[in-house]
Amino acid sequence: MAECRDRAVNLLKTKYAERLYGEVKDLPIIDYHCHLSPKEIYEDRQFGNIGEMWLSGDHYKWRLMRAYGIDERYITGDADYREKFLAFAKAAGSAYGNPIKDWVALELEFFFGIKTPFNEATAEEIWEQANSVIAREKLSPRKLIEMAKVEYIATTDDPCDDLAYHKAIAEQGMLKAKVVPSFRVDNIVSVDDSGYGEYISRLSSASGIDIKDLTSLQSAIVARMDHFVAMGCKFSDVGVAGFPESIADFSHADKTFKAILSGKNTSEEERDALRGYLYVFLGKAYAERGMVMQLHLAVTRNSNTVMLNKCGRDSGFDCVGDALEVSRIKYVIDTMNSQGALPKTIVYTLNPTMYYPLVTMCGAFRDVTIGISWWFCDHRRGMYDTLETLSELSHISSLVGMLTDSRSFLSYTRHDYYRQIVCDFLGGLMQSDDDIYAVEVAKALCYGNAKKLVEGNK
Repeated sequence: MAECRDRAVNLLKTKYAERLYGEVKDLPIIDYHCHLSPKEIYEDRQFGNIGEMWLSGDHYKWRLMRAYGIDERYITGDADYREKFLAFAKAAGSAYGNPIKDWVALELEFFFGIKTPFNEATAEEIWEQANSVIAREKLSPRKLIEMAKVEYIATTDDPCDDLAYHKAIAEQGMLKAKVVPSFRVDNIVSVDDSGYGEYISRLSSASGIDIKDLTSLQSAIVARMDHFVAMGCKFSDVGVAGFPESIADFSHADKTFKAILSGKNTSEEERDALRGYLYVFLGKAYAERGMVMQLHLAVTRNSNTVMLNKCGRDSGFDCVGDALEVSRIKYVIDTMNSQGALPKTIVYTLNPTMYYPLVTMCGAFRDVTIGISWWFCDHRRGMYDTLETLSELSHISSLVGMLTDSRSFLSYTRHDYYRQIVCDFLGGLMQSDDDIYAVEVAKALCYGNAKKLVEGNK
């Protein structure tokens, strides 16, 4: 297995791990949650240089540069991409322990054939080598997707989105990978937001339904959801701060919703109960359509107001939120289940202190499972911790698998990172080559379980 040992990043510590990795390393990729732009996939513009590919919208890298002290001009400012690339090299070269250091090495090796360690001293050489590959191979979003053997891409889309680019990609028929939308409902459940009424007006226009009460809101949501499903949507998603503590009945939820639309004051308790009602309503709608519900928990968005105003949303200023009371999540899920309307559900948390209680909560419901380490937790230790907790408290085969959760077309190497960790974890538990389950489990965690979800099998 010299091939494994010679890789730029090798996390495989045993012969058993290397054997398992050999079975899964070339499996296709199902990316069931990402933030890639369908517009960029459709337009398929060739990248100009590696600086653009790496730094045009990757807030993971932006945060690393800020933490190292790089001036904002070289992050989101007006410096050219060569200057930004060289500045990034200063930060990445010494970022020991940060997964970005590993991801950079994986991306350089897989997409460019470059095994030279990336740092300030080698940056100029790598800049030239990578740009030569980009020009020669005409690297573009679709080319990178095909190189990575991506089979399925679920982008993140607001219910108001017209999905024009998804339709255009499908009609064009030039990409082997299936590109479908996901139903992201943050704006629907964020009833506290100052712009909530404006968003409801947008939803009204998108659905063609005059939203004036809870009944018409539900009709608008269902209309948009059905449009998404017609475009191949299998996954929903929500990732807002907090989680509802109570669930209103229809009458009280309708009263609160109409009060919000009319600009009247409502209490925090009334808005919380309305959110609870909406979560349950959405869960039932997902279940009826065979959709998967994803819950992204314990995140705090846009923590730096000054930089939010300067750089906009999704610029690297979110952070881990406080641990939530798992009883709240259980209450909403149990209500859905009691009403016979619990969809297949994947629960993620950005706060690692929640893993232990969440895994046990998920185990109380047949169609609910914990998600792989998310965002600030998708480093080596975070993934090993998730695998360990899940295997100890539940069944490791319940894990759906890896997702990129990324805006970067190069981030598919994160699947290789995950696959190495899965194989190393399983390999460390194997007693002999005669283990009849390890290969089966590795394949399920790296591809098979996600494939079942996409095909609609529970």
